[in-house]
Amino acid sequence: MAALSRIGLIAKTGDPRAREVLARVAAALAARGATLALEAATGADSGLPHPAYPLDALAARCDLLFVVGGDGTLLAAARAATPLGLPVAGLNAGRLGFLTDVTPDALDSGLAALLEGRGRAELRTLVTAELERADGRRVAAGLALNDAVVQKRAAGRMIELTTRVDGAFVCTHRADGIVVATPTGSTAYALSCGGPIIHPKIDALAIVPICPHTLSDRPIVVDGGARITVSLAAGFAGSAQLTLDGQVGHEIAPGDSVAIRRAEQRLTLLHPPGHDYFEVLRDKLHWGRGGAPER
Repeated sequence: MAALSRIGLIAKTGDPRAREVLARVAAALAARGATLALEAATGADSGLPHPAYPLDALAARCDLLFVVGGDGTLLAAARAATPLGLPVAGLNAGRLGFLTDVTPDALDSGLAALLEGRGRAELRTLVTAELERADGRRVAAGLALNDAVVQKRAAGRMIELTTRVDGAFVCTHRADGIVVATPTGSTAYALSCGGPIIHPKIDALAIVPICPHTLSDRPIVVDGGARITVSLAAGFAGSAQLTLDGQVGHEIAPGDSVAIRRAEQRLTLLHPPGHDYFEVLRDKLHWGRGGAPER
């Protein structure tokens, strides 16, 4: 990575801890000569004396988007940064944090490494999802770093969905929904639904049913270049919704379909030096902590 000097800051708003950490990040970056700008809501919430812009406009003005918050905050930044080829990095001020991996106790060294071009760049796959009405009209499209999810809207009832891969019929599901996850998203909603963990370097997508009626309806991993189509049964008396990264939503009517495929662009995710994917898994998923207690 080249050295970076124009930094856009995005923080989880309404969170006192994130606000405090953001002030530390801004001070550390300014002390190293970086030019700073804030995302609009972040600027209003933080009161920091730096110019603020809507997220898309901020991304167009920066060399790096730096997130202070959790993975949810980074997901929104990723969707804005990817079309511009802009790298994203983050500090975890949320809860789990698989993607935001600069730590508060190594803040100065982590920021210095990123500014000096010593960060570890990793390319992450995104998917595009296109929603088509039963009459063939495309009514919505968007990017997702984690997942595209088709799920029920009404509580207490299932929906009926049909999945196809590259046009080949896979299954008709009676379930609460379907998650189509990238390797990055395999440790998010898909994991809680029983899906597999997929290493970020593997070119694959996971199709994971949500609470299926039939216990043999299991997750399946398909080629990353596959075109996955999820259709809502025409006879279903109700509606469902498409969500992208759990943040962007569209209503789906009976007979509608969602086409999901790997996006042409990939996200550049920056990690501090020494980043270890398996160490992150061990830490976040508490692997290897079930042995005898220390004496």
